[in-house]
Amino acid sequence: MEMKRICALTMVRNDEFYLRKWVEYYGAQLGRENLYVYFDGVDQQVPEWCEGVNICVREKVVGQVAKADKGRINFLSERAAELLGSYDLVIGTDADEILVVDPALGLSLAEFLSRQKIATSLSGLGVDVGQNTREEGAISEDAPFLSQRHYGRLSSRYTKANVIARPVRWGSGFHRVKGHNFHIAKGLYLFHFGYFDLGRIEARFADPSRRADGWTKHLAKRSKTIRLCSERKAHRWECAVPVARIVQTLFRPPYALNKPSMLEQVVIVRIPERFGKIV
Repeated sequence: MEMKRICALTMVRNDEFYLRKWVEYYGAQLGRENLYVYFDGVDQQVPEWCEGVNICVREKVVGQVAKADKGRINFLSERAAELLGSYDLVIGTDADEILVVDPALGLSLAEFLSRQKIATSLSGLGVDVGQNTREEGAISEDAPFLSQRHYGRLSSRYTKANVIARPVRWGSGFHRVKGHNFHIAKGLYLFHFGYFDLGRIEARFADPSRRADGWTKHLAKRSKTIRLCSERKAHRWECAVPVARIVQTLFRPPYALNKPSMLEQVVIVRIPERFGKIV
């Protein structure tokens, strides 16, 4: 099998906690020389542990959440288009998102993607990782995330068009590629860790720059995943995942026909132990 040339990119601001995990994971999967990190604001300090990664520190994208998100994704779409001159595939994610191949397949991310026929984009099934506050304590940086968190919501919000094979215009947050459909690959998952620890959510509320940019309502809304993971009965992964993939493939929200939908179903799953050492 011929391996495809694959790179990954992201943009960050005040997110060293997640960026460290992002660099460690994608660096191991793709090689640090194939990672591209854009720091949003010249006031940002580049950590020493980013050595070997392609770094660009740029002027901060200004504006409230929606406007700034649009500015950032337009910038990243342009960078991805440039990178596709040297790579076969570009992975674009937020720093708190990790694209994972099911360990049961015995393939690395690069091996899995090299076997896929991708015309425009490829998506992993979205898993919004939460915290069951009845069973799980504060997250530690010293152990894999999924060894400490065992519950998540199967979420169409995080079934994103993260992998592209041709220049496209991503929608804000990588949620779609404009003018194209999406394809959810069997055995591929996008784990979102942005709201998997109640203490970290509370700390984000205290960040003055996020409050100034209008993030307070957004952060409060996202804490809902923790409540659901703490209160709802978890479904078996093997039963719920195939159904969610079918539903998201067949159904679309009326306001965005190139996005997946879960028909407002709330499906909490227990994440299998085999994922525990990966991220």
